Amino acid sequence: MAEQLKERLPPDQYLVRDWPVLHYGGVPRTDLAKWRFRIFGLVRREVVLSYEGFRALPTVERTVDIHCVTGWSRFDNTFTGVPTQVVAALADPLPEARFVLVHAEQGFTTNLPLDDFLADDCLFAWAHDGRELTPEHGWPLRLVVPHLYFWKSAKWVRAVEFLAEDRAGFWEQNGYHMRGDPWKPNNRFRDDI
Repeated sequence: MAEQLKERLPPDQYLVRDWPVLHYGGVPRTDLAKWRFRIFGLVRREVVLSYEGFRALPTVERTVDIHCVTGWSRFDNTFTGVPTQVVAALADPLPEARFVLVHAEQGFTTNLPLDDFLADDCLFAWAHDGRELTPEHGWPLRLVVPHLYFWKSAKWVRAVEFLAEDRAGFWEQNGYHMRGDPWKPNNRFRDDI
C-alpha cells in the first residue's frame, strides 16, 4: 500500500475520503431550458449546444485521482461525461489553436495548453460516482482535468475558446501557476507576477 500511495499521491499532498467543496463566490442557479454550451475561437465551425444536445454526445466514464492545490488528493473518482476530444472535434480547431480558455458561470475562466485539454482522461462531467454532480461540485457541467491541480477543472462550464496564445484564467491572474502540475515542484503559484 505504501508503494501505491507513493506512486499516486503527489509530493506535499494528503489523502482524503470525502470531497471538499471549494470555490470562489456563490453557487449559481441554472435554468437548463436557457443553458447553452459554446465552442468558439480558432475553429472551423462555431458550435452552440443546449443541455439536452450536450448530453446526447458520446458519453464515457473515467475513474481518476484528483489533486487540489490546497493540499488534498482523493483517489478513484468516477466521472461520467463527454470526452474533451469529442467536444473539440465538433468545432474542428484550426492548426494555430494551441491553447483553450474554458469559460464558466460568473465570469470564471481557466486556461490550458491544448495537449492537456485533449488528454485521454479529460472530460466534461455531469456525474460523479454514479450520481449527478451537486451544484456545489459544478452541476450541470464541470471540466475534469485530473492530471493537473483541480482548479483547472472548472465548475459550471459554459464555453470553450480555442486560442493561439496562452491567456491567464481567473486563478492564474490571481497568482496561481499557468499550468498547475501537482507532480512538479513550484507548480502552484506563478513567479512572474
